[in-house]
Amino acid sequence: MHADLLFTGGPVLTPEGRTATAVAVTGDRVTAVGHDELRELAGPRTEVVDLAGRLLLPGFQDAHVHPVPAGLELTQCDLSGLTTAEETVAAVRAYAEAHPDRAWILGGGWSMEAFEGGTPTRELLDAVVPDRPVYLPNRDHHGAWVNSRALELAGIDRNTPDPADGRIERDAAGEPSGTLQEGAMRLVGELAPAATTAGRLAALLHAQRHLHALGITAWQDALVGDFLGMDDPAGAYLTAARDGSLTARVTGALWWDRDRGAEQIPELVAKRAEFSHGRFRAGTVKLMLDGVAENHTAALLDPYLDRCGCATANRGKSFIHPERLPKYVTELDALGFQCHFHALGDRAVRDALDAVEAARAANGPSDTRPHLAHLQVVHPDDVPRFARLGATANIQPLWAAHEPQMDELTIPFLGAERAAWQYPFGSLLRSGARLAAGSDWPVSSPDPLHGVHVAVNRVEPGGSAPVFLPDERLGLADALTAYTAGSAYVNHLDDGGRVAVGALADLVVLDRDPFAGPPEEIAETRVALTYVGGERVHAAADA
Repeated sequence: MHADLLFTGGPVLTPEGRTATAVAVTGDRVTAVGHDELRELAGPRTEVVDLAGRLLLPGFQDAHVHPVPAGLELTQCDLSGLTTAEETVAAVRAYAEAHPDRAWILGGGWSMEAFEGGTPTRELLDAVVPDRPVYLPNRDHHGAWVNSRALELAGIDRNTPDPADGRIERDAAGEPSGTLQEGAMRLVGELAPAATTAGRLAALLHAQRHLHALGITAWQDALVGDFLGMDDPAGAYLTAARDGSLTARVTGALWWDRDRGAEQIPELVAKRAEFSHGRFRAGTVKLMLDGVAENHTAALLDPYLDRCGCATANRGKSFIHPERLPKYVTELDALGFQCHFHALGDRAVRDALDAVEAARAANGPSDTRPHLAHLQVVHPDDVPRFARLGATANIQPLWAAHEPQMDELTIPFLGAERAAWQYPFGSLLRSGARLAAGSDWPVSSPDPLHGVHVAVNRVEPGGSAPVFLPDERLGLADALTAYTAGSAYVNHLDDGGRVAVGALADLVVLDRDPFAGPPEEIAETRVALTYVGGERVHAAADA
C-alpha cells in the first residue's frame, strides 16, 4: 500500500533516539519508520515532505495550560511582555481610549516586577480610567489590579475583611490599595461581565491556531469550571468537539471547588460523562492546593522571611485542608479520576504526595496517573517519593531562571537553603520520576521550544544572567521527552507522544535539528509543520 504522507531526508526522533531518517503515515497512524527504503511507499497521491536535514519529532503536548482565558486576553487589554510601570499604564490608557464603548476594562498579564513590591495601586489606574471599572489579573493570575471604581462597585473598603483564601492589599492608612490577591480576586472578578458563548469559542479556536503554530498537538486544560470570575471553557470545548473544529486532543481538568468537600464528587462524575466527546475528554480533577511564592501564598513547611531575612509568622495558604485532602483524593482515585495538583510550595508538594500515598494504600495500584504541577519548592526528602508513588512531576521550565520576579520577589523571602530547592528537574529525573511539561499559558509563553531552552540551559532565551542551579539542568533529549511522551502519559494518550509504528501521526517538523547546534541556540528553533492524525494543521510561511 502507498502511504498518504511520507517524510524523508532528515533525522527522526524516535524513543530510541535519532535513529531514523524516514517516516510513512497512512490514515491517522505511523505505518513505517526507517530510512531510504521507505521511498518505495510513495505513490501518485502521496504527500512527500523533504525534511532537508530538519528534525521530525512527536507533536508537543502541553500538560498544564489555559487556552480560553489566554485567547480572551489576547483580544482584550493585553499587558503581557511589558516590563515597566510606565509602559503598562500607557497600554491601559491606550486600550481604554480605543474602546470607549466597553463598560469594563478587562484583560491582564502585567508583570509584578514592574511595580514596587509587586503590588500596583488603584491611583495609577484611576489616572487613566477614572469612570469605568478595571479588572486586570497579573501574569500568574494569582492577583488582580483594580481601580477605585471597581472597588466601589464591589463594596470593598477599609472595613472589608480579607477572605479566608485571599488578601486585600492595603495602604499605610488601611485603605484598599488596588491589588487583590488569590481569593480576594473574586470580590471584583465575579462582577465583571462574562464572555459570550461565541466569544469563548472564538478564543478557543484562536488559541488553538497559536498552539498548533508552536507544534502543540494536544494539551491538558488545567481549569475547566468556574473560578474567581474566569470563564468556564467547557461549553466551547464541547461545541468544537462536536462540530469538528477542535483539531487538538484535549484533556479537561475539572475544577475542584475548594469551598466545598466530597459532596461535589457526584457532580464531577456527571460532568465527566457530559463533557467527554470526540477529541475532548474530562477525566481529570484539578485540585489547587496553594498559591504562589511571589505574593507569599505558596504553602511552605517553614515561614517566609521578611526583607531583613528574619522569619515571619506566614507559611502561606492551604486552599484545601491537608487533613481532608487524602480522603478526597482516595475517593476520586477509586472512581478512576486522575488528580492534577497545583502544588507550588514544599508543604503543598508534601500534602499532595501524602494524598497520593493514601489513595495507593486504600485502593491499590491504579492507572489514574496523578501529577503535580509547578513544583517551585520541593523538599529534598520528597524528591524520591514521586517515582515510588508513580506521581508525575509536571514542570513549567520557563520559570526556572534568574529574572526579576525570581531575584527580587522570591529568593530573598525564601532564603538561601530553600531557594536551592527550586524547580529540581534534574534531581527528579535522576530519582526515577517521570517528567511531563507545560507552560501555564497565559502565565508564561506557550512555546515549548523556549521551555526546552530553559530546561536545558536554566537561562532565559537571550538572557545573560548566571545559570540558575546548574545541577538541575536537563539534557535536550530528556527535555523533549517531557514535552512529548511525558505529557502524553498524563494525558492518557498512550498511542501518542512518540514516533513509532502504530502511533498516532501527531508530528512536528522543526526548521532545523537542535541537536546539531549549541544548547544556547535552542530557542532560535521554529516550527515549520504540525500534523494531527496525519492532517496538516499548521505550515509556516517558509515551510
